[in-house]
Amino acid sequence: MSADGVASLSRQRFGQGPRQVLGLHCTLAHSGAWRGLADALEGEVTLIAPDMLSHGKSADWDGAGDFTERMVAALLPLIDQPVDVVGHSMGAVIALHLAAWHPDRVRSLTLIEPVLFGVVAHDAPDLLAAQKEQNAPFEAAMTAGDHDTAARLFSGGWGDGSRGWAEMPQALRAAMARGVRIVSACAPTVSADRFGVFETGGLDRVSMPVCLLHGEQTQPIVAAANRGVARRLPQAQIREVAGAGHMLPITHPDAVAEQLRLLFRDVTN
Repeated sequence: MSADGVASLSRQRFGQGPRQVLGLHCTLAHSGAWRGLADALEGEVTLIAPDMLSHGKSADWDGAGDFTERMVAALLPLIDQPVDVVGHSMGAVIALHLAAWHPDRVRSLTLIEPVLFGVVAHDAPDLLAAQKEQNAPFEAAMTAGDHDTAARLFSGGWGDGSRGWAEMPQALRAAMARGVRIVSACAPTVSADRFGVFETGGLDRVSMPVCLLHGEQTQPIVAAANRGVARRLPQAQIREVAGAGHMLPITHPDAVAEQLRLLFRDVTN
C-alpha cells in the first residue's frame, strides 16, 4: 500500500519500443500472460503489465471497497501520459472503467473477450441467465469456500484447454485458487453494471478509438457483450480472430498483434 492509501501493483515491462501500452490480464493469470504479445510487437511497443491484486506478485486484495474501483485507482500512478490500453476478460472490464473515468489517460482502448455482462443484461438477458445456470457449480464451490474446486471449474470453463487441472504444477493451481477469490466480488460490476456505464450517457467520455476482439470459438455471451458495447460507443470496431477461444492473447498473440497494429496506425496523438 502506498503512502496515500492506494494499493501498489507489481508489474513487468516488456520491450523498448516507442509506443506505450498498458496490458491488463484476465482473472487467474498474471502479468507474464502478455509476453507472447510483447514478443510479437518487439521493437514497436513498450508494454507495461501489472499484476492485478490477488494475482502474480501483487498483494492480496483486502476486500475493502469495490475491486474494479480499487484497481483503476492503483493503475493511475503507472500512467504519466496517454497510453494504449489493452485488457483481456476481467482486465477488459477494468480497462473500460479506466477509459470511462479517466479518458485523458487512454489514447486507444482494446477490449479482448471482455466479460462485460452488464450490457448483456440489458440486451440479451436470456444469455446472462444461461451463463448463471452454467456457473452454478462454480458458485456452489465459492459459497462453500472450496477455492481449489472453484479455480478448477473456472479454468476449465474459460481456459485454453491445453492441459487439465491435474496436469498443472501445484504452484500454478495454488495461484489460481488465490486469484479466484475475487470473482464473486466482481459480479456486481461484471454482471450488473454496478457503476452504470451502460446507462444513458455512461460511455459518453469513451470517445477514443476502441477495438473489441473475440475468438471465433468464444462463448456466445462474450460475442454479445462485444456487440452491445460497440453499439454504445462512437468509435468502436469488432474483430474476430479465426480459430481462437477465450484465451486468444496467449494462444494467438500474432493475430492479436496484427489487430493492434491496425488500430495503432490511425492513432497517433
